[in-house]
Amino acid sequence: MTISMSIREDQVKALANETRIEILRVLDDPATHFSTHFSTQESADPTEFGVCVHLIAAHFGVSPPTMSRHIELLRRAGFITARRRQKWTYCSRDEAALSDYAAWLRASLNIREPDHAG
Repeated sequence: MTISMSIREDQVKALANETRIEILRVLDDPATHFSTHFSTQESADPTEFGVCVHLIAAHFGVSPPTMSRHIELLRRAGFITARRRQKWTYCSRDEAALSDYAAWLRASLNIREPDHAG
């Protein structure tokens, strides 16, 4: 898969912010990070469909519009999918895109596994 340099730039920008990195971390295991909020997300299963942007915003203590800006950059970078259902937007990690980015970064910077011999 060939990814344009503009998408790679969005990916670098997306990961240049600790909040966006933490969003990716918590979306990795929604059952753990959003379990107290699951009862309030009745329109879709957070583990199967994704976590509502409003719940993510509440988790981080920011307004939904602020969280939406973070989500939009992560979406443009391809790291998350955002799906609409009724009037809500739900987010999930895109594992293939994250894996592709990690492989591209390793290859682009010639990162090798450290030699643990000796």
